[in-house]
Amino acid sequence: MTANAALFTFASPTDLILEIPANVQNQAYLHSQSFSHPSSGYQAYLNELCLNVVLAWLQADFAPQAKVSPNINALASFWELVNGTAITSDGIRFILVPSEAMDLSELRVAQEWVDVSSLAGDYYLAVQVEPDEAYVRVWGYCSYEQLKNQGSYDASDRTYSLDAVDIISDINVLTLAQQLCPQESTPKVIPQLATLPQEQAQNLISRLANPEIITPRLAIPFPLWGALIEHGGWRQSLYQRRLGLPEQWSVIQWLQNGVSQLAENVGWGSLMQLSVAGARSVEETQPQTILSRQLAIAGQTYELRIIPQNEGESIIWRFELRNAAVGAAIPGGFKLRLLTEDLQSFPNNEDIAITAVEQLFVEVALEPGEGIVWEIEPKSENYDREILRF
Repeated sequence: MTANAALFTFASPTDLILEIPANVQNQAYLHSQSFSHPSSGYQAYLNELCLNVVLAWLQADFAPQAKVSPNINALASFWELVNGTAITSDGIRFILVPSEAMDLSELRVAQEWVDVSSLAGDYYLAVQVEPDEAYVRVWGYCSYEQLKNQGSYDASDRTYSLDAVDIISDINVLTLAQQLCPQESTPKVIPQLATLPQEQAQNLISRLANPEIITPRLAIPFPLWGALIEHGGWRQSLYQRRLGLPEQWSVIQWLQNGVSQLAENVGWGSLMQLSVAGARSVEETQPQTILSRQLAIAGQTYELRIIPQNEGESIIWRFELRNAAVGAAIPGGFKLRLLTEDLQSFPNNEDIAITAVEQLFVEVALEPGEGIVWEIEPKSENYDREILRF
């Protein structure tokens, strides 16, 4: 809801003032209790207030299709570690940068949103959050190029800052530009960070899982830190370890005790089907539990299944992709790919649909405790890498 800017005599006429509804404030407070430290919890609180109010305005007045990136279930793992939230609309990435500071002399953005290629934004919105007065104030924005080329980098807190005089203060300029030239955004050239070896990543997670390290983003060199949190599975693992949570992505535990709440939130579930493996007749088929997740890809719904298949004393894990609509096929060009935890290929790790096919599948034998990352091309909506542990 837009507030009456005339009541805020301190604000510029071009500022966008938005009220924070009481229910949004209450919900954000409850969610802020699920973090490792009061400082990260308060960071999450400000980010959730900012996100809910600004996203609602964007969807109502500017971009109905605007949504959180990569998805709302990933937000806690970001807010535990870094300030800011990404929103996408028609391929344009907006980074919301909330702050409680009354001094609006500069916009200060965490390096993660600038120098990590998959996280960087096209535009950065400066948002002042005033929880006690129940409003947020969008006081300007800048482009990636402005921030990177005109801004200053502060190594002490790993942020880029841009002076207020260089920021476009009228948010309506952005909305008008996007309406007239919706594809206007200069392609960014950001060097890719080197992928971390699995052992190094696990060592870093073990070290940074200590909640007494209040700002883990400053505790290790940026190339290591950026590569660690760019990997959704490692970022989630770090977040969960800092909260002292048990493993949430264990496929073995899902099959034995049910899918964890965090996995359910992203769409994983279990179901029963008749197993024909090793059966000589219909009478010998046995019910078995398999795991399933619905995925939205290019406007259609698909189902990714994980099916355990007993082969003597070992288990072969079958990853299977089907169109969720009965009788519908997977179009040519689709790929189902499995990767090691540190995103390395291995023999026979991919199935490709040359033409339309009924299903894609990859079968793999895994050691106890081994992790697997799945990928599909084209990418499913709201995709964030996850490490399935076996």
